[in-house]
Amino acid sequence: MEYRFELALCAVLESPDSVVARQLGAGVTNPGGRIVDVCVLSPGPGFDRRASITADRIPDPAIEAAVGPGEAVPVSVAVDLPADRAAAVVDRSVEVGYLERERRDGRPVVRATARYPDDWFGSLTAIENKPDLSTPGDLTAQLRYDVALGLFDEVVLATASYVTRAHLNRIPEDVGVWRFDPESGDREVVREPTRLDPDAPGVEILDERALRTDVSLVDPASKARKRRRLAERAYGKGWRPDPPRCVHAATTDDGRPRCDRFDRVVDPGRDCGEACAAFDPADPPATDRDRLRDARTAWVADPDGDGPRRQSGLSQFR
Repeated sequence: MEYRFELALCAVLESPDSVVARQLGAGVTNPGGRIVDVCVLSPGPGFDRRASITADRIPDPAIEAAVGPGEAVPVSVAVDLPADRAAAVVDRSVEVGYLERERRDGRPVVRATARYPDDWFGSLTAIENKPDLSTPGDLTAQLRYDVALGLFDEVVLATASYVTRAHLNRIPEDVGVWRFDPESGDREVVREPTRLDPDAPGVEILDERALRTDVSLVDPASKARKRRRLAERAYGKGWRPDPPRCVHAATTDDGRPRCDRFDRVVDPGRDCGEACAAFDPADPPATDRDRLRDARTAWVADPDGDGPRRQSGLSQFR
């Protein structure tokens, strides 16, 4: 249920002035310690310049490399990493179109194809999905983590349950609450989120026990670097999963994987394959996910075509 809820919410949140992605790592000291269900990115002033570079994620070491669009720099100088790791970063950066590579005097050199805009994204909103509040699990701890760290500008809980005063009292007061119907796409704002301060120091909760909580103090520079990584990951990844490779596979009009045999949206990684009695191997349905994403969001599929297409504004997902 939660998977279908999450995909339905992502489809509803898409707009020409936002980028939506799902399942992103949001820890700083412990990068894998927190995975946010959905992230909504709103463009900043430099969004069109970032979109014109590449539709893919740009590796973070390449962004931080001592290289620009001017004179070419030796790889060993530009990328401060072990040689094999530096080579892999350069290879990927050339592949996505952010770096150009050549050889001078027998040494590999690189230059950036464009100046990376630091102001390309505006706000980042984290959304935690919990369709059924009667089985909250670690919900309160997860939301407390997000508020204490303050990595996102806003944090929201999305649920299909009726939200009572008791529920609200257990949820950190800075967290917004939406009631969302995945069948109709209707969304009710039960409580608006409070704006957090990503520019301030944060507290990352590493472990909580009965009589002890281990934390890490996170400085603003580390948060800013993580926010850029999150934004790059969100821009390159999106939210649509690969459709099942089955004769019964289809996709909805907004690109969610669907099974015609069972007449519902499915999780290809869990519902499909040899474990399914109806599984019949076949090529996946011909769904152009890039076309859908390009048409429905601020993401630009082909920056080498017409270049930036729109003047980016504030997110319209509310």
